[in-house]
Amino acid sequence: MRTIAYGLRAAAALALGLAFLLPIYIAFVTSIDRPQDVFVYPPHLVPDWNFSVWVQTWQGNTWMFAILNTVVIALTTIAIALATTVLCAYALVYIPFRGRAAVWTALLAVLMIPEQALLIPNFVTMAKLHLVDTRIAQILPYGASVFGVFLLRQHLLTLPREYHDAAKIDGCGHLAFLWRIVLPLSRPVLFTIALYIFIGCWNSLIWPLMVTSSPRVQPIEVLLSTFLTQDSSNWQGLSAAAMFATLPMIALFILFRRPILRGLSKSSGING
Repeated sequence: MRTIAYGLRAAAALALGLAFLLPIYIAFVTSIDRPQDVFVYPPHLVPDWNFSVWVQTWQGNTWMFAILNTVVIALTTIAIALATTVLCAYALVYIPFRGRAAVWTALLAVLMIPEQALLIPNFVTMAKLHLVDTRIAQILPYGASVFGVFLLRQHLLTLPREYHDAAKIDGCGHLAFLWRIVLPLSRPVLFTIALYIFIGCWNSLIWPLMVTSSPRVQPIEVLLSTFLTQDSSNWQGLSAAAMFATLPMIALFILFRRPILRGLSKSSGING
């Protein structure tokens, strides 16, 4: 019975994985097919390995510049967000202060607010600061991650309280305890938060589209949106452009899948 149950779970997981991967695979095959095979029915699932469309699409747009913009924006956002996340989560767990429960409740309330509801207030703020059409405008609104605070706080609650008590007895202050004990024990969770922020920055479209107008500061999703609008009938070119935006994320997940799963398992204990 255990073998049958395991086989059923494996089959269900395989079917679910294929359901997610099939559209990506079809887009990939379409982008490297011969033109006469694009509109055949049933769909052509064996690639012809014709990368001429990739070359034309890449040369006709500033993909590399957009990718570099996205990476710079994402890495800067990660650095700021991790700093604010670590300090906030640490204070909520290890520093007793009046109103701590109210602060935690307010953070959870912010987590419930749809991102679209914050677009107009954020845009007005960036406009008043004269930061519209800059990379900074794409970084500052995401310099604090409420989800990251939630995830890290739950992880810190699973750490033995004796660590903090022993550090206090040895005369270790908050910053020393944070740097020497908390951060090394939280690396998998911090990596997961950083990856979550990176994926969010990579896939961000609405906010950069609102706050930027110059290609010199726009990320890859805005360039992809522009390409989709200009060449809406070029199915092979659209598929190739989609691959430019998708393959880096797939490669990132394959490369760091073990740290990702380790970080998720470390933060799976939901306490408090």
